[in-house]
Amino acid sequence: MEHRNSKTFPVLTTERLTLRQLSDSDVQEIFLLRSDTLINKYLDRQQSKTLDDALEFIEKIKNNSLSYWAIAQKGNEKLIGTICLFDVSEELKKCEIGYELLTEYQGKGMMREAAKKIIEYSNQTLGLKTIDAYTHKENQSSTNLLKELKFMITDSLDEENSNLTLFRLNMSTKNK
Repeated sequence: MEHRNSKTFPVLTTERLTLRQLSDSDVQEIFLLRSDTLINKYLDRQQSKTLDDALEFIEKIKNNSLSYWAIAQKGNEKLIGTICLFDVSEELKKCEIGYELLTEYQGKGMMREAAKKIIEYSNQTLGLKTIDAYTHKENQSSTNLLKELKFMITDSLDEENSNLTLFRLNMSTKNK
């Protein structure tokens, strides 16, 4: 995929948001995202215990990913959330999407706005046709977002975690 070979990080914008590369200055907000028990309630990941944990995570992402965006409001560089594409398969033209938002920004349509832009980018720029999203069956906010974005629930079960539901967006059947 061309974005993997390029050194230029794709900065994307929407009406209210800038999706940009993570930076070391995001350490406090990344720490909050990765240590907040409400945000992490449905996520199976190691929580950040210190700012150094958060900085280590940022460095890992910056060095290895052109598909992990910091979400910031236009005119303000402060990170309010993240959104990423991962497990990208060029052969199958598919990937997974993941996202998180600081609690004070939830329920304002910001993740919907960011996700629409990432979906557009994944289809138009990367040529992907399918995006998968796993969400915990009790995570109603994420379920509602995915349904609103036209993801369809599948019958597939996660063999490692029966609490996860797989949603799939097939962009080859969407009207352009």
